[in-house]
Amino acid sequence: MKMVMAVVQADDATRVTQALLEAGHRVTRIATQGGWLRRENATLLLGVPDDKVDDVLGILQRTARKRTSYVSVPREAPGALNAQVIDVEIGGATVFVMNVERFEVL
Repeated sequence: MKMVMAVVQADDATRVTQALLEAGHRVTRIATQGGWLRRENATLLLGVPDDKVDDVLGILQRTARKRTSYVSVPREAPGALNAQVIDVEIGGATVFVMNVERFEVL
């Protein structure tokens, strides 16, 4: 048994969750927020049999889209009043797969 924890963009969370449910997986969705870009995310938790991990990863890869966002960052020069705009790739899924030693339904 594995615990799959996937952090996806809030824009993708409904599509990803629906695809996982349609494939027969149980999923818990938690609203979270990223630290650097301060964007809304969803953290998905799934208890998955070892032989279904690749199926879950494939669904995440197909449904969690990557996109480019533009972020304003202050210039390094002292006294600079303007900011530099940089493009940052966001989205997709950050996935952790962990061994589950034991679980119980109480």
